[in-house]
Amino acid sequence: MLIYVLFVIGFVLLIKGADTLVTGATSIAKKYQVPDMVVGLTIVSIGTSLPELIVNILSSIEGQPDLAIGNIFGSNVANLLLILGVTAIICPLPIKRNTILTEIPFSLIATLLVGFLANAKLFDDHMQLYISRSDGYILIFFFILFMAYIYNIAKTNKDEVLTEQKSSVMPLSKALIYILLGIGGLFLGGKWVVDGAVSIAKIAGFSESFIGLTVVAVGTSLPELVTSATAAYRRSIDIAVGNVVGSNIFNLLLILGISAIIHPLPFNVLSNYDIVMMIFASTLLILTMPLGKRNAIGRISGTIFLLIYAGYIVFLINRG
Repeated sequence: MLIYVLFVIGFVLLIKGADTLVTGATSIAKKYQVPDMVVGLTIVSIGTSLPELIVNILSSIEGQPDLAIGNIFGSNVANLLLILGVTAIICPLPIKRNTILTEIPFSLIATLLVGFLANAKLFDDHMQLYISRSDGYILIFFFILFMAYIYNIAKTNKDEVLTEQKSSVMPLSKALIYILLGIGGLFLGGKWVVDGAVSIAKIAGFSESFIGLTVVAVGTSLPELVTSATAAYRRSIDIAVGNVVGSNIFNLLLILGISAIIHPLPFNVLSNYDIVMMIFASTLLILTMPLGKRNAIGRISGTIFLLIYAGYIVFLINRG
């Protein structure tokens, strides 16, 4: 019984820990006059992806590769269909030109790259698919390229303010305490979530991949959901889509890359269905824009996203 209680508390610590860490880091960045563009596209986007990072690091260390891969793939699908669906129903989401031309295509490239690396040994004699350490370094390299893109955007848009990330600057000592508390919450919460997920999978007869793709994936995506829903409620939603797509890129390149470097990740061929789903969801994001006004994801599109996500969950349940 205790492990279930800690499993729930772990999610709370993950969400609160990420929020606390982002608050402290953002305050320090503003104190030293780091441009808002850089703060929004780095600290905040990575911050909302920290739960996935902690869960994956612990899963890799404890030898739970299916949970690690399922968490990333499931989180990305949830970001695109569940979170954008809910947010678009609250308020239509305008998509920025940079997001359409660069970030969404880069996200697609990242998905295809992971799919290629995971299946590169499909025709070898051993037939053992995995994301190796060398693959992890390749993913990190592409993450560095994405960071270079963000830096270039920051240089050319110095005067642009990301209204979603405005916050008061706190004293340096207080900001450091926030950062330490956030890291502690993330670590402890991540451990409890991983331990609980593995136990639930064994007791309920579900695979670790299924638990990672559903319960853990949705739980670790809650920071993105809270951020996007709050933005929509306040009608300050210019960066909502970019934040979700950016988080997906971080998940695939940085988090999966680090996980593979810590321990090579055996890859189940069934996970290719989840890769196809990520590709489909990213493509759908572009195709549904004409249904909204002014290149926005409207309520009709949001409803479609939620229905497709519900169908995806049914598919996962049937798959076991």
